[in-house]
Amino acid sequence: MKGAIAAGHRLTAETGARVLEEGGNAVDACVAAGVASWVAESTLTGPGGGGFMLVHRLGDEVTRVFDFFVSVPGLGAAPASPAKMEAIDVDFAESSVAYRIGAASCAVPGAAAGLEAAHRAFGSLPWNVLFEPAIELARRGVELTPQQAHLHAILDLILRHTDEGRRVYGRGERRLVADDVLVQPDLAETLETIARLGAADLYRGELARAVAGHVGEQGGTLTLRDLEEYRVIRRRPVRARFLGHELASNPPPSTGGVLIGYGLRLLDGLGVAGAPGSAEAMAQVVEIMREQDRARDSRFGRDLYRGGLARKLYDEAAVAAGVERVRGTTHISVVDERGTAASFTASTGSGSGVIVPGTGIHLNNMLGEFDLAGAGGTLPAGTRMTSMMAPSLVLREGVPRLAVGSAGSRRLRGAVMQIVINSIVHELPVEEAIACPRVHLEGEHVHCEGGAEAAELDRLEAVGYDIVRWRRRNLFFGGAAAVEVGTDGTLAAAGDPRRGGVGIVLR
Repeated sequence: MKGAIAAGHRLTAETGARVLEEGGNAVDACVAAGVASWVAESTLTGPGGGGFMLVHRLGDEVTRVFDFFVSVPGLGAAPASPAKMEAIDVDFAESSVAYRIGAASCAVPGAAAGLEAAHRAFGSLPWNVLFEPAIELARRGVELTPQQAHLHAILDLILRHTDEGRRVYGRGERRLVADDVLVQPDLAETLETIARLGAADLYRGELARAVAGHVGEQGGTLTLRDLEEYRVIRRRPVRARFLGHELASNPPPSTGGVLIGYGLRLLDGLGVAGAPGSAEAMAQVVEIMREQDRARDSRFGRDLYRGGLARKLYDEAAVAAGVERVRGTTHISVVDERGTAASFTASTGSGSGVIVPGTGIHLNNMLGEFDLAGAGGTLPAGTRMTSMMAPSLVLREGVPRLAVGSAGSRRLRGAVMQIVINSIVHELPVEEAIACPRVHLEGEHVHCEGGAEAAELDRLEAVGYDIVRWRRRNLFFGGAAAVEVGTDGTLAAAGDPRRGGVGIVLR
């Protein structure tokens, strides 16, 4: 097999698959697919966001994490009161989510710098070649699928918040709907610039000056110095052993990997209860989630930046739940024919509604999604922000078994954990492991996704669980992508049907 890729959109996955077909490795495919996702999934990701890539080469002793998440802006800024963020409420069927947007919500983006750093370390094909499919997509246009149209609908107040947003994401007075074609010529020119000059232009060149200038004019704190001094950080993954396997995931100061690892360690000690979809299995997942949440304390945010949380995972001490609420996210998983695995998660949050004129760059709203109080107070400019994103690998004796990650804010860690349990523990095919209905604990409410057996939910209610029954599957519960490596080396890949995800295996 030449490799496999799973992603949140057909065009994203096809772009990565083409790179694998042409002899590129897993990181090449991740970079090309990641840039294509800036076009095909522009409601979720783009050069104005940030993310993480976890890379494991077969035979290497060290798995590497590239941290290119956003940083707190304000370096070199004159003391002033920033513009206030604007509040937007968005409905997810049975649940409503509050967003804060505007220039004051924009943190320092890292996406382009991160992809370039990963490519320099592991890539084999030329950087500019990996941009060609995305540039073509941006110029030709992308037809909105029903899933993408739904995202446009629920995020419309953000996407078309400004004149520039209405120009890009509108058709006259209306929003884009299914079968409309989204053409992004300004973004195509930006991609051509980055392909030719490298990511440096977004941090020290004309693109950097355009971004910093526009945000400053709108009252934000993002400065040219913020961009010039931004750096990608290489980290060692957090690791957790469970049931004869090992999870490798995103380490602190981000929270998702630690929490997933802690949950799997709890599962290792408890043993598996019940078949997939049974009341017993759902109750066990809920109780693991409850234990994760129970450990929350006022020191958690500070501990993220002082170290030590990973050690808590190993000494069974309390590991707390997240301190932030990143929203719109996408994930790409790749395994190539040489056994190299790459797991890449990226996000612009919900988007700030700030699109830099002439560039097509929609900036993130991570300052609006981040609970600074939970992090122990205001963070100084230049500080890397924490995230719930958790690109992950499951290894057995050093060999990848599963490359997985998900979107979904606070539901993200639960989605990844449930997929790992379904795939590794219950040995479900990866497509089924992703499609299985999920649960999510929110306070005392247990959200149960549509598709779960009514009789099993009745049993949960009978023993005292406060059940919120969703009518159907929903992107509220995450948008995952995973590649599975069988014990015989065969590959399988699946994207999440909740977001129109696609998996491709090359034979």
